[in-house]
Amino acid sequence: MPTANVSGASPSSYSRREVLLLVLLLCLCLISQAQRLVTYPAPAAVVYNMHNDDYTVRVREAGGDWQDLFEYKVRVDLDKVQEASMVHFDMAGPVEVMVRKNNGGIQSVRVRPAIHDIKPRIDGNVIYFTLQDPRKLSIEFNHDKLHNLHLFASALEKERPSAADSNVVYFGPGVHYPADTVKKIFRIKSGKTVYIHGSAIVRGQFLCEGVKNVRIIGRGIIDQAQEGVAIHHSDQVEVNGVTFINPKHYTISGGASRHVTIKDIKSFSCQGWSDGIDLMSCSDVVIDDIFMRNSDDCIAIYGHRWNFYGSARNYSITNATLWADVAHPINIGLHGNTNYAGDTIENIHFRNIDILEQDEDDPNYEGCMAISCGDLNLIQNIRFEDIRVDDFEEGQLFNIRVVYNSKYNTGPGRAVRNIHFKNVSYNGSNTTYPIIAGLDKDHKIDGITFENLVINGKLVLKAADANMRIGAFAENIQFKK
Repeated sequence: MPTANVSGASPSSYSRREVLLLVLLLCLCLISQAQRLVTYPAPAAVVYNMHNDDYTVRVREAGGDWQDLFEYKVRVDLDKVQEASMVHFDMAGPVEVMVRKNNGGIQSVRVRPAIHDIKPRIDGNVIYFTLQDPRKLSIEFNHDKLHNLHLFASALEKERPSAADSNVVYFGPGVHYPADTVKKIFRIKSGKTVYIHGSAIVRGQFLCEGVKNVRIIGRGIIDQAQEGVAIHHSDQVEVNGVTFINPKHYTISGGASRHVTIKDIKSFSCQGWSDGIDLMSCSDVVIDDIFMRNSDDCIAIYGHRWNFYGSARNYSITNATLWADVAHPINIGLHGNTNYAGDTIENIHFRNIDILEQDEDDPNYEGCMAISCGDLNLIQNIRFEDIRVDDFEEGQLFNIRVVYNSKYNTGPGRAVRNIHFKNVSYNGSNTTYPIIAGLDKDHKIDGITFENLVINGKLVLKAADANMRIGAFAENIQFKK
């Protein structure tokens, strides 16, 4: 067959450099034509019982055709359960967003976290704004935080494994249930990748028990499970990209596991004891790019509990948005092992965190950033950096104590040492009365540094500026620029 020519030239007449340039131009052309906005229709089986009519949401590539999103119903706030909304899509920006409020007019609109500086244009009962990059947002009309719209724009998927691969557990579009109809558990084996398509809803818990090299990834939803994902006595487990709606218990629990990675997850819960991420005796943990709205602790880090034994070390927790409708956004240290010398919880770094809410009326469980050192735990070398806290309903900005909590502890904590807060800002009433206190002369706090703590735009250089109460047996508390 004759070879086709371009402008009459034969292939051999092109230089190597010209061929490379042609290949590069072709690649650039293909990239420019690649899909840069991906939406996920809801499974037909849930269109009526999981839809919320409060909002109509559409997205489009700049100047393109509008695409409808499915507005999921998500339940929030244990105190008085309410129905909020959630939409999700993938993007490689810029992407234009349109939100129509379907019941009542718009007097005001706020998009949080405020760090993203998104100021929508209001046109009647519709707002418009543009996203340049993936974001996890709360859109709140008329100061209503209980019926808000949660908008989750993730980066485009880098991989979508084949359903034909024997090492892949593939959940395609539709609603899926486990074969175990009693416990409603999917038991995942070592070396497996679980993929949940963005139009898939899985109604069951994923259990990783005594396994290694497991990934649970995708853009789909785990809905109404007893627990979302349990990672117990395991190594090298990753959860990435999934949304969790209304688990009855934890979103993700970890016990006596190492090398756990949790990325780009979104979580809602509204029941008692429905914590977000609770990790017991786990080490070498990476948590990144998450949005947690829970009716208990959003992130909790402990030593021993139940059949999980060992200390907790080496955590990196970054780029998180935390919303505690009840209890703590961040809680460290209540549980440990009093049957021997105690556990150590250490080397934990929180960075670039937005705290949108805390609502807790029990003083034992207050603190947007809480260290409750019990059960012979030693807690040390904890760093909070670039933390932004919005005004919250009820609670404390900080709560750092050595405790003996009669409800949960069988002994007091040993000590809290070397805790560093850097670039923490809070905008609100400043009536939260944070507390730092040891238990007694043998169970003390030693070494808390606040560097560039800013409340309502004012640098805090002494405890009184933050209405902070420094209790007994707390030493070396510093405030500095």
